[in-house]
Amino acid sequence: MSTPQSIITRKTSSSVFLVLTINDGGEGTVRDALAELPDLSSAVGSRAPEAALAAIVGIGSAAWDRLYSGPRPRSLRPFTELVGGKHTAPATPGDLLIHIKADRMDLCYEVGQRLTQRLGAAVTTVDEVHGFRYFDLRDLIGFVDGTENPVGQDAVDAITVGDEDPDFAGGSYVVIQRYVTDFADWEALSVEDQEKAIGRTKLENIEMADDVKPANSHIALNVITDDDGNEIDILRDNMPYGDISGSGEKGTFYIAYSSGPDVSEQMLRNMFIGEPEGNYDRLLDFTTAVTGGQFFVPTSDFLSDPPEAPDPAELGATAADSEPAPRSDGSLGIGSLR
Repeated sequence: MSTPQSIITRKTSSSVFLVLTINDGGEGTVRDALAELPDLSSAVGSRAPEAALAAIVGIGSAAWDRLYSGPRPRSLRPFTELVGGKHTAPATPGDLLIHIKADRMDLCYEVGQRLTQRLGAAVTTVDEVHGFRYFDLRDLIGFVDGTENPVGQDAVDAITVGDEDPDFAGGSYVVIQRYVTDFADWEALSVEDQEKAIGRTKLENIEMADDVKPANSHIALNVITDDDGNEIDILRDNMPYGDISGSGEKGTFYIAYSSGPDVSEQMLRNMFIGEPEGNYDRLLDFTTAVTGGQFFVPTSDFLSDPPEAPDPAELGATAADSEPAPRSDGSLGIGSLR
């Protein structure tokens, strides 16, 4: 199996998330820049190896056929907007996801700055988020995040494409959403009501028993099982972000890696549509999804030695026959957000 990108690391204290669209004619520059990313990350990381720097790139469905010829990942598809009775998970523009993490923000910044300088006018940045560790891995709402993440070989198995798609074995899928939290409404709840919304105690971080946990709690709706009743894992690497001023946005950048998109998509359907329908995630009454994207994370070997670029004539035919994905002028199309 080819070498995967460095998705599985210990939890770091800093992160940068860049969501980019590829401008017309920028495909060649993007291919070259992505091929250089593994070496760039290694060079910057060598200055402080103890900081666990990792730079991960994911490629969106519409962008894949613009960048690479040959087969494409079997389950790569666009993020689907979910419209529930009360809340919506929007699909927003994004051809590339750049996820940079380390214990030092300066390392993250250096990789991001050098990469975006290399990309230049070939791309447009549609979302940039700087995440930080908050106390003992808590979200800004005060609860520990990522408690149920798999570890060790279970984590590898949860995120790694295998023999089911041999051309892309070692790769992963990733889904992202940026949430903006209404802290005035959240903090107006009692701690007991906050715990009911999450399904876990706030201070001790202990999951409620099944006969106590509300059916619309966040945890209850995020457990997906197979036909034998075994829980199916994904690997979350969420980070808090936010402006300090009262007028600034703050919340959670949600990012989840998996061996296929089905489980993440089902979790989001449970949250926004409800399970059963109408029994939506109570947490959504206090936090709003403003972005949504889905990407494939190829191996480092694929990035360093990619397939040939697609033939321009074939690229035009493919684009004409396929469902158009959002191609952005830089706007997320959500009020004043960019």
